[in-house]
Order: sequence, then structure tokens, then C-alpha cells
Amino acid sequence: MQGILPISSWGITTKSEKILISGPCSAESENQLLSTCQALKETGRVDIIRAGAWKPRTRSGQFEGNGEKALKWLFKMRETLGMPFMTEVVTEEHVKIALKYKPDALWIGARTTGNPFYVQKLAEELKDTNLPILIKNPTSPDFSLWKGAFERFLAQGHRKLAAIHRGFSSFGEKYFRNTPIWR
Repeated sequence: MQGILPISSWGITTKSEKILISGPCSAESENQLLSTCQALKETGRVDIIRAGAWKPRTRSGQFEGNGEKALKWLFKMRETLGMPFMTEVVTEEHVKIALKYKPDALWIGARTTGNPFYVQKLAEELKDTNLPILIKNPTSPDFSLWKGAFERFLAQGHRKLAAIHRGFSSFGEKYFRNTPIWR
């Protein structure tokens, strides 16, 4: 897509031409986060720590993240270990809270990418941040919906964009998980 800057221009120091992003799915406790990140740092291969402060779930009553408390742990982790971090944002309020802790990047989750209204609001809320934004593919195999999310961010002046492909939901048995059916 035209206008997107290469990852090498994002200002994140990497160990190779590729960026390796790793970390716990969710920042469940300060100890869990710090011990996991310390182990990842010791590998010498991880460039950015990722951990969810908020975890959108299908059903209420399930663990939905630690929110701002998790961001405090991520901020402390960066101060202690010197590793950049990123987290997922789902709402405008998440963006406002996350920005207080100066993340090095943010990601838009698959469920959010599937809602153009949410994507538009997030693109507008992040307009003046110059942060790298990674966008997961929507859960449905709808390439236009995913491309539209990038177009909404580009229209707001974002140039540090990257795609996260995590598979698709599909029906029936497949040899490979969630094979996309794009023409």
C-alpha cells in the first residue's frame, strides 16, 4: 500500500532486518510479565514486548485484562529491562490511557478491525501520535475489510503501519488452520 513507511524507519532498534515481537498474551500479573520479559530478553532475539492490557472476550465474566494496571507494569518493564512494548487498544478511552504510558507501538485486534466505525474512531484518536500501528486481520476472510482499516489510518496521516496475519475463522475441517479463501 502506498504511503506506508518501512519498519526500518520506525525508530525501533532491531537485531536483524526483521522485527521479532513476543510476550504474554495478557499481562496477568506484574510478576508474570516481568519474569516472562526477562526470559525473552535473555534470548537476545526479541525486539518488542507485546502484552494485552485489555482482552476482548466473547462472553462476559471472563478475564478481560488488567487495563491501566497492566500498562504500569509494562512501563516498569521497559524502565527495568530497556525493552520497547506494545499493547492492543479497542476503544478511544484505551488509547487515552495507553498514551499516558508511552507505548512504543500499538495494535488493533481482529475483532476491532472487523468494525469500520471502531477503526475510524481509533485512527482519529491516534492521528497525532506518530506511533507504529499494527493491524490484525479481521476474523472473517474479508480482505477488503482489512485493507479498509489500513486506508482509514492512512487517511488520518499514519505511515507507520504493519499487518498482523493470525488466521481466519472458517467452517469445516482444514489441513491448515483457518485457510483464507481470497480470489
